[in-house]
Amino acid sequence: MTRTVYVNGQYMPETEATVSIFDRGFLMADGVYEVTSVLDGKLLDFDGHLARLERSLAELDMDKPDQFDDLLEIHRELVRLNDIDEGMIYLQVTRGSSGDRDFVFPDTQTTRPTLVLFTQSKPGLADSPAAKTGIKVISIEDIRWGRRDIKTVQLLYPSMGKMMAKKAGADDAWMIEDGHVTEGTSNNAYIVKGGKIITRQLSNDILHGITRAAVLRFAREAQMEVEERPFTIDEAKEADEAFITSASTFVFPVVEIDGTKLGEGTPGPVARRLREIYLDESRKSAI
Repeated sequence: MTRTVYVNGQYMPETEATVSIFDRGFLMADGVYEVTSVLDGKLLDFDGHLARLERSLAELDMDKPDQFDDLLEIHRELVRLNDIDEGMIYLQVTRGSSGDRDFVFPDTQTTRPTLVLFTQSKPGLADSPAAKTGIKVISIEDIRWGRRDIKTVQLLYPSMGKMMAKKAGADDAWMIEDGHVTEGTSNNAYIVKGGKIITRQLSNDILHGITRAAVLRFAREAQMEVEERPFTIDEAKEADEAFITSASTFVFPVVEIDGTKLGEGTPGPVARRLREIYLDESRKSAI
């Protein structure tokens, strides 16, 4: 089935969609993105994703796309046109194309941002086998740029990290800086010790995860103790359990770190409960 995608104000078959070779997203990785999950044909945490997109654009001094105020309608129309029940919508904004390559930002009066959206159908997204078995992670050095709080399309090193994990027989990698875990390649990282949830505090060092914010809010509402601080990889290996959060995984238990099993090597009760709460509450508020 050919997907219908959205490019700069137009819905079209993916086979007909094009972007200029001079687009700064292609030449400079000068762009930002968001991924919004879809369950039961509805959007999860849309307002949070929209707010983070607006922040990312502002941090890079990038204009909003001309269709910014229509983004909810565009998301819903793509869900309808592509008959998405469970899946994701990828949105990308770049600084556009001035018709040539130049390090200097183009004039915003003559060069407008490029806006692209497409869907990914993921049947069984909410019932992923990995959520039941847990995932294995390895640790790698974090050598990314310093503004990880901006959700840019600069994803080469996270992609390399995924491949390092795959080569090691693991599912993902946690990145380490100054001896402490920053985050996963495409997710926020957590450990649980003595019933306490520990995760790195917000700063420029990590992405301000939309799912992270929701999960921590639900955890506190459920009277779970949360401590936001850095933790070391050795501390993680000695934890009772661990997990990750992201828009595409929701909550995934981590059962092994660098070959060391956590607890009994099976998903722990805190991660299991948080996933259950997140899915229940997010479905209630989906739009």
